[in-house]
Amino acid sequence: MNTLIFRTVAPFLTGLMILFSIFVLLRGHNEPGGGFIGGLIAASALAIYGIACGVSVVRRALRVHPLAISGCGLFLACLAGFVSLPAAVPFMTGLWIYPHIFGLEVPLATVMLFDIGVYLVVVGSITSIALALEEKEND
Repeated sequence: MNTLIFRTVAPFLTGLMILFSIFVLLRGHNEPGGGFIGGLIAASALAIYGIACGVSVVRRALRVHPLAISGCGLFLACLAGFVSLPAAVPFMTGLWIYPHIFGLEVPLATVMLFDIGVYLVVVGSITSIALALEEKEND
């Protein structure tokens, strides 16, 4: 299935899918979506890119190992839980701050930090698995 049309369309499709995955991630706090499904969409985009262009191209595009992305996400997800401890509330309690950025009040929450962590864990782990399977298939 490695046709010229697929190889030509794959980079554009990958970019569009990653953009959509970020939309789903950011939307997921108040509506359906979130870190898990957004991460699956992004990992699927990278898998499509790997099938079309090769594993080495995807690894160069990522610039870091996918498991390092997972580790960073796990750190962020754990950090979101530990932020509640100094506030003397139960572990993983959602805390909000309302900073003013460029004159606008922007609500930020530890829940969003947790969602971003889940997103990175899913992207890193599923991409690592997909790239390993694609490498085995090409051997």
